[in-house]
Amino acid sequence: MRDGINLANLGIPAVALVTEEFWPQGDFVARSLGMPGVPRVRLPHPVAGTGVANMRKVAESIAPLVIHALEGADD
Repeated sequence: MRDGINLANLGIPAVALVTEEFWPQGDFVARSLGMPGVPRVRLPHPVAGTGVANMRKVAESIAPLVIHALEGADD
């Protein structure tokens, strides 16, 4: 979250990738840093250590969501 917010504050398009487990923390961080609307995409938890096939599946499923968020489209 902090990286995405820092990039956004610099005017660089960014989307934070946050797993389900840490989504509430992401809400808190975004609000506390004054950017509650920073673009983010929710990933399943865990992602790390789940194997190449699963990582590919997750990447393929979230890529359109990342593009959508970068385009600034409303959900």
